[in-house]
Amino acid sequence: MLNNTATHHTLPPGNSVSIARRFRRTSIILFAIVFMVMAAVMLYIFSRVITWVSLDYTESFAASSAEALSGHINREVGLMGKAVRSPEVIAWLQDEDNTDKKSAALGELKAIVNELHSYNLYIGVVNSSNEYTVQRISTPEIFLPFATLNREVAEDAWFFTCLDSPLEYRVSVGTDHVLQRDRMWLDYKVSLEGTPLGVICTGLEYGHIAGELFANFDKATMIGSVFDSSGKVHMSSSQSNMLDAAASFNFRGENVRAGNDDPILAAVQGYVQQRSDTGLQLPVAYSLPGGEYLSIAPIRGTDWYIAILSQGISIFSPTLFMPLAATVFALLVITALLSTLLTHRIIFSPLAMLGESLGLLSANQEARIYGTERQDELGELSRTIEDLFRKANIDTLTGIYNRRYMENNLLRLVEQLSRSGTSLSVLMLDIDFFKKYNDTYGHDQGDECLREVATTLNQNVSRADDFVARYGGEEFIVVLPNTDQAGACVVAQKLLQAVRSIKIPHTASSIAPYVTVSIGVTTGRVSHKQGWGSYVKRADEALYSSKQNGRDQYTFLAYSGLVTGASND
Repeated sequence: MLNNTATHHTLPPGNSVSIARRFRRTSIILFAIVFMVMAAVMLYIFSRVITWVSLDYTESFAASSAEALSGHINREVGLMGKAVRSPEVIAWLQDEDNTDKKSAALGELKAIVNELHSYNLYIGVVNSSNEYTVQRISTPEIFLPFATLNREVAEDAWFFTCLDSPLEYRVSVGTDHVLQRDRMWLDYKVSLEGTPLGVICTGLEYGHIAGELFANFDKATMIGSVFDSSGKVHMSSSQSNMLDAAASFNFRGENVRAGNDDPILAAVQGYVQQRSDTGLQLPVAYSLPGGEYLSIAPIRGTDWYIAILSQGISIFSPTLFMPLAATVFALLVITALLSTLLTHRIIFSPLAMLGESLGLLSANQEARIYGTERQDELGELSRTIEDLFRKANIDTLTGIYNRRYMENNLLRLVEQLSRSGTSLSVLMLDIDFFKKYNDTYGHDQGDECLREVATTLNQNVSRADDFVARYGGEEFIVVLPNTDQAGACVVAQKLLQAVRSIKIPHTASSIAPYVTVSIGVTTGRVSHKQGWGSYVKRADEALYSSKQNGRDQYTFLAYSGLVTGASND
């Protein structure tokens, strides 16, 4: 165990920056960079996820709404198909005034009416242009024409448009002027070998159909519409009246057919054209500028479509962005704290303990270098420092400090003590007749003698700031900071007695049968004008006086005179 240390070197004040502080600064910078990168990545990922979800959400609404409307229409088409292919109905349309044929046709039509959604039918006859209506309560007696169809009358356009159409049936919207209700009409042509005989019409009530299609819509964020291949809108979730919808329906305050630069119109036209070219039957979703999403789906069995426009959730909306940013920030802070704690425990705390132990050595306090027992990089560093410290400051023969250490620390002490003007004492010791000892016992035993004397001196210099060093050969230096003349003389007397007490045989000595030492002592009040060498020189002069005066004694040499202390056995 060492009780003294090497010189502690420091950077000039203001230039010293600890590794831990640099690490914290770097960590903060890295944290900020990582936070911004992660925030950007998270925003991108969430925006993409929101886009995908919004597209799927909008597409699912379009598909389900189109399927619902297709189901209604195709159910009615199936029932109407029975009517237009009924032999009884065809026979009656060929012979309108035949009572028996009329009665048979009415029976067939009433059976179909009972299954229809609207429970009524309108029938137009080609040969007579008569218009009939069939309800569940109709009887042959009241089954009579109630109007004459006229191509010039707008209300009769359904009949003539269907006759002129190459399609077997067509879907339209309008008002039932008999019942005064908005309807989605299904007009079905009755033909025999390509010759039109009449048109049978039924209507799905607009309010009921619109309720089923759009009841679950959030009108603040979603609009649904039904339009045909020409782009004409027939039904809208934003309009309570079907005819208003057909006349003025819009998505964003602009008519859907406002101009070719409208992204909605472009999407609608592209989808209609694609369906015309490829027979596309699947819904398609589009992401529009401004965070809107449009999905279009065909209505089976017709040239109608349903479109759903939704306002997607913005990633930068306060309700989404703030919790997201707070979550990312909290995760990063937790990660940074855990990383900092682990780094402090694994790296900086051991480094601080190593630095503290070296600081104690630097202050001439007894301490062991921390970490020499560790089996990691820090342990290797500690053992290397310990080895370098010993090589640089420890005398390899005696195990005490060497001359290099003495010079460095004596220089430091003179600089330190000069600030307060306190005393410094230096003792120089020499083993008496050591050359004769070597000649008598050999150099190996001489080395052992040096080790025993060094150990004895070191054991009897106990204050934290005091230290013993081998000056060279058989000479030793004892440095006593903050020690006046009286204290130095007490230590000198103590060391004389301690060396005598180990009784190392020395038959060649002329003053005692065992090894003794001579000591030179000097004390001075330190000032900045003094150098450490003057203390060693003065102690050497005092040592010379002890030898001249008979050895085995100490001599104190002050700047004002010479004081001799003889051996006291």
